[in-house]
Amino acid sequence: MEKGQKNKPLLIAGPCIIESSELAHQIAAEVKAIALKHGLHPVFKGSYQKANRTSHGSFTGIGRKEALQILRAIRDTGIEVITDVHETTDVAEVAEYVTHLQIPAFLCRQTDLVLKCSDSGLPTNIKKGQFLSPEACKFVADKFRSGKGKEVWMCERGFSFGYNDLIVDATCIPRIKEAANCPVILDCTHSLQRPNRSNGTSGGNPSLVGTLAKFGFATGADGLFIEVHPNPKSSPSDSESILELNELEKVIESAMKIYDAV
Repeated sequence: MEKGQKNKPLLIAGPCIIESSELAHQIAAEVKAIALKHGLHPVFKGSYQKANRTSHGSFTGIGRKEALQILRAIRDTGIEVITDVHETTDVAEVAEYVTHLQIPAFLCRQTDLVLKCSDSGLPTNIKKGQFLSPEACKFVADKFRSGKGKEVWMCERGFSFGYNDLIVDATCIPRIKEAANCPVILDCTHSLQRPNRSNGTSGGNPSLVGTLAKFGFATGADGLFIEVHPNPKSSPSDSESILELNELEKVIESAMKIYDAV
């Protein structure tokens, strides 16, 4: 997606983490169908491993190799695929299985990781840290572009608000676009998280995903990031913040009315 592309906003959607081949393929097919039906460019998202868990006992994945092979199989069905990387040593291997890379918010200032993703040549979605100002995103994007990579997106996912909440600033998306000079994606799932709870898990409010999706397009977002699952309560990761898969089309249909109007 090129900057300023009006007719094909991105839809980055999928489960928080790869659980099984059958489930991943089911979600990918639904995401692709909904995106194409409503004029979006689909990208399937699934983490092959979760490294940033709150609690030591939290689920981290079904196994690196198995999950990566599932991502590659989904890629081979004709939908673009994105997954997050946490270590510089992971980038070259993971890049062989997907079409896009993602850098988690807590790692967005890690110079070596940003440059390694850039040198992979794959388009990369960099989550804006909850601690980062919109204007500081310029330096993250410039860092990426100083390597071999040319296509970078910044992903807004809220600012820390006290200890257990996040807030999304209505001025943030246009400010990031101006500062970083790149497309901006709104993470409609993690922006609604309730982090750092005393029980060792993150909460959330998926009933407001549709509100944030419309908000994103109203303020200039070039795409939406939404984690989905057919049965969120059964998800081993982020179960309280994931949107139910059968709600996705309604959210997209409503948000696209805003996108087409602005």
